[in-house]
Amino acid sequence: MAVLIHALLLAMTALAVDLNGRPVTELAPPGARAVVLFFAASDCPVSNRYIPEIERLTKQFEPLGVKVWFVYPNPGDNPNVVRAHDREYSITASTALDNTQSLTRMAQVTTTPEAAVFVPRNGALREVYRGRIDDRYLSLGTERPQATHHDLEEAIRAVLAGKLVPQPGGPPVGCSIVTLHP
Repeated sequence: MAVLIHALLLAMTALAVDLNGRPVTELAPPGARAVVLFFAASDCPVSNRYIPEIERLTKQFEPLGVKVWFVYPNPGDNPNVVRAHDREYSITASTALDNTQSLTRMAQVTTTPEAAVFVPRNGALREVYRGRIDDRYLSLGTERPQATHHDLEEAIRAVLAGKLVPQPGGPPVGCSIVTLHP
């Protein structure tokens, strides 16, 4: 999986901004054991259905050294839209606007919701997981009452236990990320 050197990481993350337009220069704060990027879209119903799950994982794992970010890669998700979305859904995790889609490219994601887990080591981030949150959605419009396999949670637990990270059991289901063309 992708290994990024520190200088490249800083250059890429500086292109994402917080809701006040300040550059995000540090995805992994000192002492972080893992970084989770949850790619979301304010107008994607599937993504919105996963907000309570990501908030639960944030509350459960941030005290253990896991930094969780809500990342908004679509051009329509400007600061005002995302602020309103965060308020409406009571999002408390850190938020980044990926206006140039540098984080999207770094994680190689294509769908909201989709998650990527990175492990910080020696000033670099190494991706160890990319994919679905769980198996609740079988396809667009086909949903289980509840998930039977929690892929993202299992990946986080494996990182924290120092074990091999299991890969997702299926593709992410949701809305396509609007790709920017240079």
